[in-house]
Amino acid sequence: MVNTYSIARRVIATVLLVELVSALCVTGLALLYEKHTHFRAFDILLRGRADSMLGAVQDAEDANDNVMLDGTEVSVPSDDVYEVKDQGGRVLGRSANAGELSKMFKANQANWEIPRSREAGVETATMIPSVFSKLVIENKTYRVIRMQGTRIVDPGDANGGIRRYVTVYYGSSVERVWRAVLKAAGFYAASSLIVLAATGLLMLWLLDRGLAPLRDLASVATKVTATSWNFSPSDDARRTKELAPLVNALESALRGLEVSFGQQRRFIGDAAHELKTSVAIVKSSLQLLSLRQRSNKEYKAGLDRCLFDCERMEAVVAQMLTLARIEENQAEREGGAKTDAGQCVRKVVERLEAMAETKGVGFAMRDEADLSVDIDPAEFELLCENLLINALQHSFTQGTITISIEDRDNAAQLRIADNGEGIDPRDLPRIFDRFSRGDPSRSRKTGGSGLGLAICKAITDKYKASIEIKSRAGEGTIVLVTFPLKVGDSTASRLVNL
Repeated sequence: MVNTYSIARRVIATVLLVELVSALCVTGLALLYEKHTHFRAFDILLRGRADSMLGAVQDAEDANDNVMLDGTEVSVPSDDVYEVKDQGGRVLGRSANAGELSKMFKANQANWEIPRSREAGVETATMIPSVFSKLVIENKTYRVIRMQGTRIVDPGDANGGIRRYVTVYYGSSVERVWRAVLKAAGFYAASSLIVLAATGLLMLWLLDRGLAPLRDLASVATKVTATSWNFSPSDDARRTKELAPLVNALESALRGLEVSFGQQRRFIGDAAHELKTSVAIVKSSLQLLSLRQRSNKEYKAGLDRCLFDCERMEAVVAQMLTLARIEENQAEREGGAKTDAGQCVRKVVERLEAMAETKGVGFAMRDEADLSVDIDPAEFELLCENLLINALQHSFTQGTITISIEDRDNAAQLRIADNGEGIDPRDLPRIFDRFSRGDPSRSRKTGGSGLGLAICKAITDKYKASIEIKSRAGEGTIVLVTFPLKVGDSTASRLVNL
């Protein structure tokens, strides 16, 4: 059992898979963008809060001109952490849940110490930019900023006051930020899934409508049988760009099949009629001999008639088998077969000399030197023999059959012309049909079966050659058979009287 599958479902699944991958990429990019945006805003918030914490550092009004953290100006969220130190490392203030915030920050940051230098014999601290770090405090992740600032003690002094460097560590939990980031990313993901589901349903509906002409075409094609060749595809199928070539191919194939089936039916009918006539003649001859006692001479004459008709039936059957063999091997051309056209024609003419002499007909042949055609020698001889026998049967006594083989535009052309009785123009369209003969009564005058020209047509079709008959009643007939030649086949014609 052959497993079947649906192209529509495969297309939908492929498109949805591509959309899913695209949605995942968009969601990932959105997650990165939201993370960058939210954390950037979060850093600005931390810097602002650290700056507020720095602003809360005031003059301690003591003898050592120290600074202190004014608790009345400190207002921070309960879960935030902070720690403020002066340049000597003294803690000015810290939140209850901060722990050793500066030490943890130091352990997590390289070169965190404030650089120091000496100016005019006084040790000073160099300003460094703000630094961010991620710390885990009491199983919660914090983003911590370290900010350095200066406070001026006694700015009214003659020297402009005393500079005191202060370092602020301020951190806030990132859980709220991540919740906002994931919420935004979740919105993008949910929106993508909704769009994906809607797209899948819409594609299913659109493909179902789009494939309707194909289903109609298949339905119409299934109604074609050996007895009913009516094939009428819908206008939608013809207008569909993708289906139009298929419609044309089906119509062309069905026309060919219809013609082929018609030829087979006619062939069977004609063959049955041909053989039935011969069998009836043989039967009547035998019945006539059996009616009464005959002399030996009469018996011999009757048996000769029966033998003649049996031989005629045998010839018809042989030609039918030859035609069937040639048509069966239409697609099996024998590659590389080469035939000397002039030599083959001479052999056929030699075989038919006795028949031509009996009828009082002569041959005149134009021989072509070194001209070969791409065809099996036996089939080329059969082609020439059938054409020459046909010309002999319809030539008048003392007539001449002219044979020429010439190179015409890189093609080998066999020309056989007679000055016999010719062919009625009404019979020319059916001249290559099987059992087709000019006399509708199927006269036994020539002894032909009506298969000779059909065999010639089958041979030329097999080798991609062409055959053409020009004739007028009472003026003779010209047969032209043209084979394509390969480049390099030279020609030189001469007239030979046989």
